Amino acid sequence: MCYYAEKPYKLHYACVSCRIAFKRHPGPGDHRCPRCAERMACAGHDFAAPRRRDTKAWTVVAAVLNAGLRYEGREPCGCGKEPGFRPRTRAQLRARRIAAARTGIPLADMLGRADLQTPG
Repeated sequence: MCYYAEKPYKLHYACVSCRIAFKRHPGPGDHRCPRCAERMACAGHDFAAPRRRDTKAWTVVAAVLNAGLRYEGREPCGCGKEPGFRPRTRAQLRARRIAAARTGIPLADMLGRADLQTPG
């Protein structure tokens, strides 16, 4: 079943400094945060924002978004694979940072792996 090909779905946009997220249609311009007027990061279709008071979870979200990853797992039409892995806790983030430094693999590639031991 083609989830995203049927109609235009909104993407999640997140402001990490304010710890808020909104769903917006992708447009030609950038989306601004209504609280701080900074540019919001596109988090993808499959983003689930943590609670605003959960600052530890937002630090993980900030690290994932700063690495250039989105919470996206499906193909553009939506019928491909299941959503990919993204770390949810600071322990998972720390383990992937250590493994990336130890092996020389870029952090963005390591953040997308569910298992640290499998190559590629």
